[in-house]
Amino acid sequence: MAARAIWKGSIKIAELVCPVAMYTAATTSERISLNLVNRDTGNRLRRVYMDEKTKKPVEAEDQVKGYEASQGKHVILEPEEIAAAVPNSDKVLTVDNFISCGQIETTFFDKPYYLLPANDAAEEAFVLVREALKKSKAAAIAHTVLFRRLRPVLIRAHRKGLIATTLNFDYEVRSAKAAFKDISARKIDAEMMEFAQHILSKKAGKFDPSKFDDRYEQALADLVKAKIEGRKIIPFKKPEPTKPNNLLEALRMSAGGEEKVESKPAKRSRKSSAAKTEKAAPRKKAS
Repeated sequence: MAARAIWKGSIKIAELVCPVAMYTAATTSERISLNLVNRDTGNRLRRVYMDEKTKKPVEAEDQVKGYEASQGKHVILEPEEIAAAVPNSDKVLTVDNFISCGQIETTFFDKPYYLLPANDAAEEAFVLVREALKKSKAAAIAHTVLFRRLRPVLIRAHRKGLIATTLNFDYEVRSAKAAFKDISARKIDAEMMEFAQHILSKKAGKFDPSKFDDRYEQALADLVKAKIEGRKIIPFKKPEPTKPNNLLEALRMSAGGEEKVESKPAKRSRKSSAAKTEKAAPRKKAS
């Protein structure tokens, strides 16, 4: 692999130890980079930390981390003290247990990393772990120290290798129940649901990340080019939210304009049918 490994260690499953190398699976290096500059001079700005009371700049060697124990009073934590308190990194992804891939709650996913055999001698053990996970449709829950923190990690088989995804801790993930509690229960009209399902079936496709369109990056590139060329910048027009009383019409148009969507005829009660027949019957003229 061309990229440089960010971590090297071993996967440990009971007494099986397999040396692996970890690489970043996602990168932002291709994104457009913007600098903070002085509007008047066009020069780049440099970040300077200053004492909030003395208003004097503080040099890097005098900058330390601290915890605010009480208002305005901090407990100073020296770098060596933090390093001593953090669990020692034994460079081992210790597997705690295995779970079914279907049990994975995606809100706990943090960042993905590729795992490869660290060397040729480790390849057989690596392939054994990969194939066992693949055939069992299982994932391994492991833990190790990454970036000075003890992190839970999910390990899954992925093509010819493994993917290790760092996981958020339980206290870091907001409760879905609390997040959605204000959404009221609503009964959707049957006709609107038919249109919605029709639209979904029309737009059915397959997962293809190569077709993802990073519109922000493209818009930013176009903006930079327009500014360089001195062209007029046309602002993006935001779509208006669909009003509740226009929802059905919006669904009809989305389903294909005048294209008809077959819908089941609504059931009518005998009483209403009889009333309609009576209303439609012609009255006899008085003689």
